[in-house]
Formats: sequence, structure tokens, C-alpha cells
Amino acid sequence: MLKLWKWYQSCLTHHPVKTQVISSGFLWGLGDIGAQAVTHSTIRKQSRDKDEDKEFKINWKRVGITSMFGFAFVGPVGHYWYEYLDRVIRYRLQLQPKSAKFVAAKVGADGLLFGPLDLVIFFSYMGFASGRSIDQIKEDVKRDFLPALIVGGTVWPVVQIANFRFVPVRYQLLYVNLFCLLDSSFLSWIEQQGDASWKQWFSSFHQVEDRKGQA
Repeated sequence: MLKLWKWYQSCLTHHPVKTQVISSGFLWGLGDIGAQAVTHSTIRKQSRDKDEDKEFKINWKRVGITSMFGFAFVGPVGHYWYEYLDRVIRYRLQLQPKSAKFVAAKVGADGLLFGPLDLVIFFSYMGFASGRSIDQIKEDVKRDFLPALIVGGTVWPVVQIANFRFVPVRYQLLYVNLFCLLDSSFLSWIEQQGDASWKQWFSSFHQVEDRKGQA
């Protein structure tokens, strides 16, 4: 394990972007496999049709699609995002590294800027990759964005406080990617749930907001 870690450190030193891209793609694909397993288990428990009680088979096409999101977006964008964020907070805002204000500024910027952008791009990308129309993708994003943002908003700030306080910048995306193994499972699971009944509460919330806007 120690040799593997040293090898990773060496790769990160000499090929930082490439290493982040590969690890991100691998972990997001692995997360989608987890999401497929959870979705399959949920369907089996809810279904009363014996024909639905089938053996779990991994949809490798979907795994590949999700992995590409890690390769093409999370890896490269995440790498430069954490470096840029650190420079802005450290030098432009001139906040003391690891101080409460420094960590709070990073957590706030990450949650308000990168987090929502990540969700919108993920759900849009999955829609396009699945062959859905633009109108369908808009509805999917509208349906899935709010529940993902709310649930993620209860977890990610805690994760990022520890990240920005204790983890060196060069390892921050790796730290996040370890939690992305769970996050990718969660987002993939939400996307696979379609129009699940538990999402109706969020849909009704949107309808109330739309009515207020029209009033």
C-alpha cells in the first residue's frame, strides 16, 4: 500500500493533470457501478412481478459514459479549480492559509460556484449521452438538480472544511475524488430513478415557486 501511495505521489508530481484525470474517470465509473447495484436492489424490493427478479448485470455502456464525465470534466476542471481557488483566496483576498476565514471563503466559493455547475453539467451530459432531446434534458435537470443540491449541501461543506483545512492543494482533488466515489454513486442513482415518487415533493416545490413568479 505504501509503495502504491509513493507511486501515486510520483505520478502526481510529474504528471499532475493526467493523474487527476485518470483517477477521476476510474472513480466515477466505479461509482456508477455502485449506483446500478443500489438501483437494481431497490427495484427488486419494490417489484411484485417475478419476471423483474433478474440477476444483476452491469451496464458497461453507462459506466463508460459516467467515466467519461470524470475523465473530461471532473479531472481537468477540478485540478485547475482547486489551484486557482487557492491562489485567489490566498493572494487576492490575502487571507491567512488554514485560518477560519480562509477555509470558509473556500467552502463558500466551492459550494456556490463549482457545486451547482458540476450538477448542471453532469445531468445535462448524461441526458445528451443517453440520446434525450433538449426539452427532455431541461426537464430532467429541473427535476434532479434541487434534490441533488439539497442532499449534497448537507454533506459536502463538512467534507470540504476538512479538505481545505488539512489537505495540501496538490492532493485536494484526490481527497474529493475519494468522496466522489460516493457522490457519483448518489448522482447516478438520482439520475437512474427517473420520475420516482420521492421526487414529487421537489416537483411540487417548483410548481409553487412558478405560481409565485406568475402572480
